[in-house]
Amino acid sequence: MYDLLIIGGGINGAGIARDAAGRGLKVLLVEKDDLASHTSSASTKLIHGGLRYLEYYDFALVRKALKEREVLLRAAPHIIWPLRFVLPYHSGLRPAWLIRLGLFIYDHIGGRKLLPATKTLKRSKHDKLNPLTDNFSLAFEYSDCWVDDARLVVLNAVDAANHGADILTQTECINLTRSNDFWTADLLTKDGANYQITSKAIINAAGPWVETLASRADKTLGDKAKVRLVKGSHIIINKHFDGDHAFFFQNADGRIIFAIPYENNNFTLIGTTDLSYDGDKDDVQISDEEIQYLCASANEYFKNKIDPNDVVATYSGVRPLYDDKAADASAVTRDYILSYDNDGGAPILSIFGGKITTYRKLAEDSLALFQDALLNIQKREWTNGTPLPGGDIENADFDGFFKTLLEQYNWLDTTVLRRLARCYGTQIHNILQDVEGVNDLGAHYGFGLYHKEVEYLQTHEFAKSVDDILFRRTKLGLYFTDDQKNALELALSDLLHD
Repeated sequence: MYDLLIIGGGINGAGIARDAAGRGLKVLLVEKDDLASHTSSASTKLIHGGLRYLEYYDFALVRKALKEREVLLRAAPHIIWPLRFVLPYHSGLRPAWLIRLGLFIYDHIGGRKLLPATKTLKRSKHDKLNPLTDNFSLAFEYSDCWVDDARLVVLNAVDAANHGADILTQTECINLTRSNDFWTADLLTKDGANYQITSKAIINAAGPWVETLASRADKTLGDKAKVRLVKGSHIIINKHFDGDHAFFFQNADGRIIFAIPYENNNFTLIGTTDLSYDGDKDDVQISDEEIQYLCASANEYFKNKIDPNDVVATYSGVRPLYDDKAADASAVTRDYILSYDNDGGAPILSIFGGKITTYRKLAEDSLALFQDALLNIQKREWTNGTPLPGGDIENADFDGFFKTLLEQYNWLDTTVLRRLARCYGTQIHNILQDVEGVNDLGAHYGFGLYHKEVEYLQTHEFAKSVDDILFRRTKLGLYFTDDQKNALELALSDLLHD
């Protein structure tokens, strides 16, 4: 019997699995697809407080997120790093004094220690405004952080497994039966195997499927689960501006979008939209209208205009927010709501909303609700100050760490080495151990992806498909041809059937 069955392999489920396993609980996490295969890989890829939430007076959420920003930056400096944002002053929208006041609060509300403060930019003195049309002569530059969102999920799952958790992808929970002391869960794998497990408690971290899963547990729980699905879409274009900073653009409709250097600044990521959604949760696609909207929003600011023909890739996801009855999808709270129920027997917790930035705190708050039900919890909070796998980089100094790698692995192409260092941090040594040259890395599938890495991803990071590797463990899918994908699929199939 498990202490805790966690259903859902997004950031909330993986974060809770890590925390719970580290406290000595016997944990099983099941995910019907791949880790981070839905909402948690479709974010704007930021660790941030959410500057715009100040307009909704959601100071508690902003403060909580900003405090977590510092914690996560220290825990995973290989996949999280500082990013400066340029916010141009638009004379027809929010007044400059209001923006500066908001940024002053943003700088001070969360106990900022690691990141530089806001400063004012004038076109006459700073070239960061050069990509913008001439009518933007004033801007404000502030700090937040970038994150590889899918890898953040995977690393939490890896650490959960390191602490004894069982992680089962391609495994769906199709039914839950409750008794006084435990739950019985019926699980169905992608290859058709059906079996049962028992658990003392359930965490419903199914994201967009939170209502569906609650109904499988108990129809009355499903009736109580009020989720509001909000679609967010992004477009990716070829590199549109120089520099390693991002832009924060205000729209006339009150929304904001970001334009962010993407994948070693080879591309520019633009997003996101905010639309209520009631379509197929397994197949969320950007609409032509969303592409037009994001292009038009960027063109309000950029000198060099873009159109849908410039879009090289897109992605969309559905955010499972708590339905607080806000009229505007953009105004729905992004804070998490924890719905705990033990009235009918063994306990179940359903999770609504949340931001990637606050997932670790969500995990702590979730497990606090089980202190009485799971008396074998061996210790309390432990993840604050504990690095994620690969994040044990001295002084969180990635540049210094990479400098040592350049000396140690001087036979490897610098671009490939940097990608590996960013993906795996100190775990890079597990991939390159006993490797003395490129020939020892095995078959080359393209763009610096060698068989040695593929084998590591399959063995240690739960990768089972080409998409798992190319779009979630790495972002090499932006470059791979169909022929290269087919060759990788054959190699992965051989690994999985060995």
